[in-house]
Amino acid sequence: MVQQQQIDNLVVLWETAASRYADNPYIGTRNASGIYDWVTYKDADKRIRNLRGGLAKLGIGRGDAVGIIANNRLEWVIAAFATYSLGARYVTMYESELIKTCQYIVTDASVKVLLVSKQGILDKVKDFPAEIPGLKKIILIEGQGKDTMADLEQTGAAHPVEAVHPDRDEIAGLIYTSGTTGEPKGVLISHWNFCSNVLGCLDRYPHLSSNDCCMNILPWAHSYAQTVELYVFTINGGSIGIMGSTLTLVQDMAQVRPTFVVAVPRVFNKIYENLQAAMNEKGGLAKKLFFAGLQSAKARRNGQQRMKDEIIYRLADKIVFKKIRGRFGGRLKQALTGAAAISPDISYFFDDIGISLYESYGMTELSPGITANAPSANRKGSVGLPLKGVNVVIDKSIFGERAQDGEIIVYGPNVMRGYHNKVEQTRAVMTDDGGLRTGDVGRLDDDGFLYITGRIKEQFKLENAKFVFPTAMEEDIALLPVVQNALIYGDNKPYTVCLVVPDSYVLGKYAEKNNLPSDTSILIQRQDVREMISQEISRSLAGKYGGYEIPQKFLFLTEAFSVENGMLTQTLKMKRSVILEKHMPEIEVLYSGESAK
Repeated sequence: MVQQQQIDNLVVLWETAASRYADNPYIGTRNASGIYDWVTYKDADKRIRNLRGGLAKLGIGRGDAVGIIANNRLEWVIAAFATYSLGARYVTMYESELIKTCQYIVTDASVKVLLVSKQGILDKVKDFPAEIPGLKKIILIEGQGKDTMADLEQTGAAHPVEAVHPDRDEIAGLIYTSGTTGEPKGVLISHWNFCSNVLGCLDRYPHLSSNDCCMNILPWAHSYAQTVELYVFTINGGSIGIMGSTLTLVQDMAQVRPTFVVAVPRVFNKIYENLQAAMNEKGGLAKKLFFAGLQSAKARRNGQQRMKDEIIYRLADKIVFKKIRGRFGGRLKQALTGAAAISPDISYFFDDIGISLYESYGMTELSPGITANAPSANRKGSVGLPLKGVNVVIDKSIFGERAQDGEIIVYGPNVMRGYHNKVEQTRAVMTDDGGLRTGDVGRLDDDGFLYITGRIKEQFKLENAKFVFPTAMEEDIALLPVVQNALIYGDNKPYTVCLVVPDSYVLGKYAEKNNLPSDTSILIQRQDVREMISQEISRSLAGKYGGYEIPQKFLFLTEAFSVENGMLTQTLKMKRSVILEKHMPEIEVLYSGESAK
């Protein structure tokens, strides 16, 4: 077990791991043949030392900023710890980021050296040094020769420098928020912000060890995977296999054989949908056992288990569930989800097939962990108990003191140092006594478990003065197999409407079954198809939401919300303002017609 009091900066975190677990496999990368190549902690440490020397030769020192535009890869990790060990700041950007956004970030963060993953990215940013004062050098990660990472590491090997051990309050990273509204904000995260969060995760998951292996799915450029996955598994001496792509995920997991996965609800929702569809298509004994086993598991949870249920469950586990787990490598026992709400039904589903799924809650400004469920304390529907050292307070002033719900305010060592170059915006989210206003609405139960019930910025008021929090409804709608994306609108309107992007695959299956045209754009023009989808949505919301909240009319769209078209952030959150601006003329038509039923 890590001696927690010693880990107060990321350089010590790395040095501790590298010395204790030198020969352990650390980062695994899928090669061109589809096979995973692994480097050890010792291998990584050598490259970190070399790159540190190279960056020092370029003039990087305490307080400087090193930027990177790259997807997850071994070099991302090497550059991170090399930067930290010079007392410098690591500024992370996605390969899929708009170049104008990268230019804004590089300028705002005063990046001095910028690493880019490949030639295609370099071609897009090659003029940055001429346009951005202070940017001295761009380094290409892939390839050999002048101004490549390999060349820089060779330089560093010839000119080694000792590691700097930053003070706990020095800035380790600048992580720019997704920018669902306005320009991105650079969140200043200190070494202690990160490390306190890592230690909080270890406190909640003390059983994690050097024998554990994680399948990396989420980008490290976002604080969720960076802290909870990369740093937590590093300090434990664990292994991390980097997913090749979403298309190769199943094959990758079979090779990496993870014991733990960190992901977002969309990943688990898609796995759930695919398994349900596969079993329905397969039919026969496997299908019967699959669904009978799930029913038996439900009976057991509800205290209604009979001897028959136990026999059915054991049979289903041996014949069906074990094979499903085998597709994930056969060792996956636990998974953590966050960034959005997950349906309790889906969470129970994973528990039932033998993979315990725990829900957590966080945000970039809180490094990011706030609360988490875990084996020792798990309550479905909640996002768990606060991490060690974190205090959650519910401010009921916006709804009245008699209300159960209010804005979630967080106190603790995980609270960011502020927004870079944005004093007023920092002041707007910070309380006078050091808390951070999350903008999320929630409540605490009697045992301290936190429940998220809405988001203040996304709420709107209907014409009848009733408030609607659309997020939970949108998440419930998106769980329907026939729906890919959904957005609820109704600001100052008499009722709500729903923008729907149907799932083309599921709609195609529906068309095939009913002898209809397979083209999605033609299908959603049919009144019977529209009624089928709208009725499914209405049924899924009935009894769970007030009648005034449930959408009365629907706008069917063919273009899915995506990062590429600017409607989703890099962390797959909807950019509501962008979507509404594009489709407002069509929305207004819904309200200008006959009144809703």
